[in-house]
Order: sequence, then C-alpha cells, then structure tokens
Amino acid sequence: MSATRSQRLQKSFLKYQHIFVFAAPAVFVALVLFAAPTGGGSGTGYWLEYWWLFPFFLLGATTVNTVGISGSALFVPFLIFIFPLLAGETLTPETLVKVGLISESFGLSASSIAFIQYGLVDRRLALTIVAGSVPFVIAGALLSFFIPEPLFHAALGAALLVAGYLMLKADIGHGEPDETDDAVATDGGPAAELPDDDGKLGPAGVDATEGGKVTRVDREGDTYEYSWSGYLERFANYSVGGTFQGLAGFGSGELGIISQLRTGVPTRVAIGTNHIIVATTAILASLVHVFGGTILGAFGVGGVHSLSLASTPWNMVVFTVPATVTGGQIAPYVSNALDAGTIQKGVAALFATISVALFLMAGGAGI
Repeated sequence: MSATRSQRLQKSFLKYQHIFVFAAPAVFVALVLFAAPTGGGSGTGYWLEYWWLFPFFLLGATTVNTVGISGSALFVPFLIFIFPLLAGETLTPETLVKVGLISESFGLSASSIAFIQYGLVDRRLALTIVAGSVPFVIAGALLSFFIPEPLFHAALGAALLVAGYLMLKADIGHGEPDETDDAVATDGGPAAELPDDDGKLGPAGVDATEGGKVTRVDREGDTYEYSWSGYLERFANYSVGGTFQGLAGFGSGELGIISQLRTGVPTRVAIGTNHIIVATTAILASLVHVFGGTILGAFGVGGVHSLSLASTPWNMVVFTVPATVTGGQIAPYVSNALDAGTIQKGVAALFATISVALFLMAGGAGI
C-alpha cells in the first residue's frame, strides 16, 4: 500500500529532523546575541563568561533524557550547589527557574523528536496521561505562589525516595525486545506478521488489537509487546507528579515513569513516551509560572512573583540551550545501548541523589 502525502511528509521530517532540531537553537542564539536585553552586558567577555556550562548541561541533558525525566531535576540542584562554587556567585530562585525552563524546553523538544524518530513513543498513551495531568499541573503551579518553597522540596524529596524504591522493585524487563526473535528479517526489514508504517523510518510501526494489546517495532527492528491496561495506576502517579511539576518545576517525569514500568510498558517505550508527557506538562507549568503572578496580582493577591526577560542571564542560556539540544539527540542512542537492568539501577540512584539535594534545599542549603 502506497504512503499518503501526510505519511511521506512525516517520514521526510523524521529523516532530516537533525537539521530542524539544531537549527532551532542556532536561531535562538542568534536572536539572543542581536536582540536580547542584557542589562548593559556586552562584548566577548560577557558572552563567553559561562562557556564552561556547556559540558555540564550536555552531560545533564543526556542523563535525564536517557531515563525520561525532567531536565530541571538535575539543572536546579546543579545551579544551587555546584554553580556558586565554580562561578563565585549565587543565583536567585527566579533566575534558576528561567535558566531551567528555557534550557529544558529545548532539550525535551529535541529528545522527544529523536525518540519519535526511533519509534519509541506511544502517542495514545501520552495523550491520555497528559489530558489527566493538566488540572493537577495547573493546580500545583497556582499553589506554588502560596506554599513555602522548602515545603515543595521536602515533599518532592520524600516522593522521589519512594519512587526510587518502587523502581528497584518494578519488573522493568517485561516486554523488552528479544534479540534472538526470528520475527524480524536479517536484512533489517520487517517480517510479514509485524506492523510496518510508511510514515516511519526503517521497519518501525505499531499495531493494536481491540482489547488494547500493542505490538510496536522500532526503527532498528526490535519488537515490543505490551498492553494499554493500567490507566488507574498511571493516572494516580501522574496526578501526584503533575502537582509537583507545577509546584517545583519537576516531578511528573520522575514519578510518572514508575507507573508505566509497573503496568508493563517496556522500559524504552516508557522512556520515549514520558518525554512527550514531561515536555507538555513542563510547558504548561511554565506558562502558569510566567503569567500566573500577573493574573493573581490583577485580582489583588499580593506577594506573588512573576518572571522578567530583562533579568535573564542570556550569556548562560546561549551555552545551556545548545548543550541540552545535543544531549537530547544523543539520549535515544544511549538508552538503546543500555540494558534494562542498568537503566533501572541508574534511575533509582539518580532519584536518591536528587532526593538528598532536595532535602538540603528544604533545609536552606545554598539559598
């Protein structure tokens, strides 16, 4: 069956997505260099002051996108604890939010497209979870204007400790591709009984029965079988995670991916799908944080904050944005190269490390 025009356009976009993905930060950096309000900062010394952030954000973006969690989960603790040691200065909470949000939005977008190209995103699963998370993300973002910041960090730290424990207990080997499976032809093409999609690269495709049994093939020809069942558990985890996403800027990805793994979604599919969920909820939370203070102020609510572009450290984001985009593109290949057990232990250790940082933040360290 011949491909439709829409399928051909989608396939062409995915084939050349690197061009579009890397063009976006290039345009962003150019606009920043020529048009951003820098508060008087200019010259080579100003723009190269924070060049050393690039390798740190590249490593951080590759790590968080490999396991499918929010970039701010690593960026915020880094900017609070490590940045002052290297730069000799501390950043205000408002600046932390802006640098984290700007960098994360580019990194998540780049990595999401890369995982879609790889055939590891379940769009139906992502859309249903996002739809259920929206009211919790908005509620959490609005509550952030009133609840003390240390309480956010302490609660999220406790939640991540629980998530790390559940991660180690979860059977994440379920549904992993069988490298000896004869269902895929040795020449890299799909066998007749497997799904194939003219809109995707290589043998990638997806098929689902009326009962919700899914067979997915990625661009390398690996086959994953799982079910769409388990909506209630995923809704519970993503609702709590979405609330934290609004409150503290991350939490949806960290807590939500557990529910996918526990309900039998294969590890790599869960990671890829979680990118779409985290990106959408992060953008929504960002909008509420940016405009919520102004809206609440208009209704006479005092003591709320708003973000100002004029105070953004543009000489930082010109390096953090390209770094997160590059890390986002590398992540799917790292994820595909690692075995499920390595990813499982890595995510649990990452959650434990972030929890320690959050408890320190809650106690006032580095602020």
